[in-house]
Amino acid sequence: MADERYDISITKEYLIRNKAKLLYISSATYSGDWLSTPHTHYCSELFYVLEGIGQFQVEDNIFPVKANDLIIINPNISHTELGLRSHPMKYIVLGIEGLELSSENDHSNFCIVNFKEIKDTMVFYLQMMLKEIETRAPGHEAICQDLMEILIVLFGRQTNFSTILTPANKKASHLCDSVRRYLDQNCEEDITLEQLAKFSHVNKYYLVHAFTDEYGISPINYLMQARVKKAEKLLATTDYSMSVISSSCGFASSGYFSQTFKKITGLSPSAYRKKSKSEHEANN
Repeated sequence: MADERYDISITKEYLIRNKAKLLYISSATYSGDWLSTPHTHYCSELFYVLEGIGQFQVEDNIFPVKANDLIIINPNISHTELGLRSHPMKYIVLGIEGLELSSENDHSNFCIVNFKEIKDTMVFYLQMMLKEIETRAPGHEAICQDLMEILIVLFGRQTNFSTILTPANKKASHLCDSVRRYLDQNCEEDITLEQLAKFSHVNKYYLVHAFTDEYGISPINYLMQARVKKAEKLLATTDYSMSVISSSCGFASSGYFSQTFKKITGLSPSAYRKKSKSEHEANN
């Protein structure tokens, strides 16, 4: 009787379990018939193009994509897909927490790799993941997670990129930094905690916990501070009325603006404006 035994020694680079987590799976067909706008996620996203052709916008650059292309986007990188009506693009998307791209020779936050040579294998695993998530049979979560890990290893074989397992605190930092920048850039808008949770693709309770742990202040209180900071600049550099400044900074009323401003700065808006002008005159 012939008997062959093959021992396996798994290296640290393949110890993915309990570090990278599959968050979601989705499939879509895009032909340019709806408006796709750039957006970010706190997790990494993997797009596999099953058929068709199109384009992919990553930050300010646009790249052509075709069947069997795998596009991987690191967390907090602005991106969107751009389909063509003549050749609708069908693709599958995976959202993965705790995984980032890294390369010694390329510091890009994304990559596009064609898997034509092993397309049957790639499509088999992806379609199996979709089937598992759609049927939701017992243990489907574990099977999807295992299939994701196989895909990550296959990706590593095809490129000069390596995958970096992100520590939990770094994952939270990515999330919090993305939310903080969003609040700074849109503080005048009517932003709710539910909207922030939808923007960051996490549970709102987790968002509050992570953000508060990172910055020592809740997202909504940070939003108030961002509005007051914008109001300080307008009070010091313009002659706009209190009502104009109040509305342009996102406050529901002049009274609420004055109350919040004084609570955070210790001065009323009018007192702050007077103090700022006095300091400016003294320095000139």
